[in-house]
Amino acid sequence: MSGVKRRHTQRLASGQHLLRSPLADELAAAAGIAGGDLVVEIGAGTGRLTAPLSERAGHVIAIEVDPRLARQLRRRFQGDGRVTVVEADGLAAALPASPFRVVANLPFTITTPMLRRLLDDPGLPLRSADLVVQRGFAVKRCSPRPCTLLSAGWLPWWQLAVERVLPPDCFQPPPSVESAILSARRRPRPLVDEVAADDYRLLLRRAFRRDNRPVRLALGLERRRWAAFARPRGLADDARPTQLDVWDWAALHAHLRPSSASRRRRGRA
Repeated sequence: MSGVKRRHTQRLASGQHLLRSPLADELAAAAGIAGGDLVVEIGAGTGRLTAPLSERAGHVIAIEVDPRLARQLRRRFQGDGRVTVVEADGLAAALPASPFRVVANLPFTITTPMLRRLLDDPGLPLRSADLVVQRGFAVKRCSPRPCTLLSAGWLPWWQLAVERVLPPDCFQPPPSVESAILSARRRPRPLVDEVAADDYRLLLRRAFRRDNRPVRLALGLERRRWAAFARPRGLADDARPTQLDVWDWAALHAHLRPSSASRRRRGRA
């Protein structure tokens, strides 16, 4: 077990690309951090982003997996009560139980699992996230159509947007691809009730089959029932999963949910 953990740590450390100081200041300012906010920074590195965050937030929890960098952070912010340095893997470190924001220059190797940790559970008291990720990843996740299984699972509760594109020379050392700032903001009104999140995602998994069959066939819906839902929304009889946007998925979930609930009641009886 210790060997696996050590290899994981080395991989994260080698995947870090430090944001240049002026851009770190701009990222902290653009995140809209207020004086009373609790901010979690994942992959704090040398503290280039930690410093401007601490000037704006009420408190910053700086998480860094590399022991050497964590020691540097402690020395740099020693005596600053606004910053707590946590030496831990960001994928495993405890997250606050009270409302918090996340601002992070993520190692590219953990982008997807970190987004899953932050956005999968709509009950997590996360208020917003501003994350430096690969540009291609950000564009794919923000696309309303075609909409992927992963994005469709987040978008009922989160509004995702590409805030800025960052060329490789914005970093030290420069990565081999362009980066972007991906912002996640809670929807004022969710498209799916939080308590129905598991049921909604089960519907998505049933529809997004590997053979990419039409949604109607993947879900086993009668042609007439699918047509009653799809035609007013401009969806074809053979519409594939990626051709529905999150509004379509939320509406389809609401359209099918009463019958699902009645089937469960009959099963219990």
